[in-house]
Amino acid sequence: MSNETEKQPLSYDVIDNTEKKRFEIHIGDEMAYEVYDFFTTSQGEKGIDYQHTIVPDNLSGQGIASYLVKYILDDAEAKGLRVKPTCPYVKSYIDKHPKYQANSVFHDATA
Repeated sequence: MSNETEKQPLSYDVIDNTEKKRFEIHIGDEMAYEVYDFFTTSQGEKGIDYQHTIVPDNLSGQGIASYLVKYILDDAEAKGLRVKPTCPYVKSYIDKHPKYQANSVFHDATA
């Protein structure tokens, strides 16, 4: 028996719901999302505060949270926004992926 599905790279459509300030991934009737807000650093740089990563129980264990967090970190970098990882999951992801640490105000970047 083949595990072909498990070997496929994850690919989800991520929606930036600016009205509710959250990035969303819709799968069937379920939604995983990251709540955010904007801030300005003491040096006047614009930033984004990632506050809560939410994945419904029946979607957990599928790599959705890590896919979403990688997406939002890449998005922040592309938009020139400093990252404040208030959410423990986002901070942990940055801890494990050094390429994002220079843009994090909790790591190398200045708040």
